[in-house]
Amino acid sequence: MSNHPVQVIAITGGKGGVGKSNVSINLGMCLSEIGRRVVLLDADLGLGNLDILLGISSRENLSHVLKGECGIKDILVEGPGGIKIVPASSGTQELVSMGPREHAGLIHAFSELSDDVDVLLIDTAAGISEMVMSFVTAAQESLFVVTNEPTSITDAYAMMKILNQKHGIYRFNVVANMVRTQQEGREIYNKLTKVTDRFLDVALQFSGCIPFDDYLRKAVMRQKPVVEAYPRSKAALAFRSLANKVDSWPLPTTPRGHLEFFVDRLVQGAVAR
Repeated sequence: MSNHPVQVIAITGGKGGVGKSNVSINLGMCLSEIGRRVVLLDADLGLGNLDILLGISSRENLSHVLKGECGIKDILVEGPGGIKIVPASSGTQELVSMGPREHAGLIHAFSELSDDVDVLLIDTAAGISEMVMSFVTAAQESLFVVTNEPTSITDAYAMMKILNQKHGIYRFNVVANMVRTQQEGREIYNKLTKVTDRFLDVALQFSGCIPFDDYLRKAVMRQKPVVEAYPRSKAALAFRSLANKVDSWPLPTTPRGHLEFFVDRLVQGAVAR
């Protein structure tokens, strides 16, 4: 086992369309700016879109690793700001329905990266599928992206309930996305905690909020992270604040902090299901 600690963070939320991928990309780039070696995994194994959002392409992707045609280092794509991207295979149904053996083979490949990464960000798919749950339960931390929509709050709560009651996870980090004011962001968090405090034995941590910013939309159209395209925009400043918050999270010093532990935990979860 490698002695190099790796912080594994799943960026999730349940509902689609809340901006998980944009949060993943911009958070990763901001962490890279402050000296962390970042690998970003597109864990939407059926409809991956990080490569599209960033305007990058790769001849190989996770499907080639699954088939044993190459290693995980062979498919890494250089992203903006020095981050590395592990591209998914968009539209490949076999990846969505892969069994425990394939799942295990895919994740074991990540042990190759252990000494070359400080932070592994996992951009999960929408929903509460077994695949999504496998990634979130295996990660050390989860960052829930929530917007001011009843369905977003409801879906985030539903996902937390399953993670808490079925998998024993009790700590969740929350970022409010696409808010008009700081107060709105705090109100979204309060709405969620009001429900979780009543029905679940969990602890929520408010990690901040990302404002609704037209510059973010413009950056998406340019296929660039907003922190690169418009570094002084409100959204870019908010992402840097979020990165500083994430960077302050304690790094485990036990085997829980090693990438191999994440690998083993994920495989065990896949097999159990």
